[in-house]
Amino acid sequence: MKWVALLGVLAVWRLAPLQGGEWTATPATPTVGDTVWLEREIVVPAGWRIRAGKLDATEQAEPLAEPAVRRTRDGWLVRYPIVAWTPGTHVLTLPPVWRLGPDGRADSVPGGVARFLVGSVIPDTVRGPQPRGALAPVRGARRSALPVAAALLVAGAILAAGLRWRRRAPLTVPPPPPVPLEHEVPDARWLAAGEPKAVAARATYRLRVALARAIPDARLALSTAECLAAVERARPSSPLRELRALLEQLDRVAFASAHGTDLAGLAQMARRLAQEIAP
Repeated sequence: MKWVALLGVLAVWRLAPLQGGEWTATPATPTVGDTVWLEREIVVPAGWRIRAGKLDATEQAEPLAEPAVRRTRDGWLVRYPIVAWTPGTHVLTLPPVWRLGPDGRADSVPGGVARFLVGSVIPDTVRGPQPRGALAPVRGARRSALPVAAALLVAGAILAAGLRWRRRAPLTVPPPPPVPLEHEVPDARWLAAGEPKAVAARATYRLRVALARAIPDARLALSTAECLAAVERARPSSPLRELRALLEQLDRVAFASAHGTDLAGLAQMARRLAQEIAP
């Protein structure tokens, strides 16, 4: 055990001369509030590393960030960024610096003491400065209300003009030119084209419209039998037999159950009866 303790003392004694120089402050003439860098180079054997301790804040000075460790030619450079809040000479006790060996050994080097001078930001001509109370609020100069009133008047006029323009009378659109109506296609043309159903449907529709106008109960929606019954009730003196024969014959042609019928004569009869019944 004595030999182990002796070896440990020898190891520390060998490393003690490698602690490096004292702390230096950069810049040389800082003032209150400036960033001050405390630097110290620590020389260690090859393969050894450095880990800087954390600096605690005081009432006069405090660290701005974590310490920086940078490799140099002979060892490691330890840098602490700090700021001082009072002028004068400051004395800071730096935390220990740990040295870590490649074989797992570790020991600490005392941080030492750093001294630096901080200048005041108050000129030397001011002796014994005393705190002063808050200044009175600066009141704005009085301004005329005419520009504001004029701007409001102009804005109102523009708004009224815009509303009046939006509510202008609609443009007068001329009526479209009349479209000439096509003449009715003669029955002979439909028959020549092979469309007897169209002739029968037109003749039936013309006669039923005349009956509906003369007798409101004989509506177009009624069947042929219902329409004739309504005509018989409203006008017993009407030619019911002729109407029944004509409408039934036209229905048979429309449903293609009558062949060889004189459809032109039936259409002519339907046109004549419609003219007689119409009021």
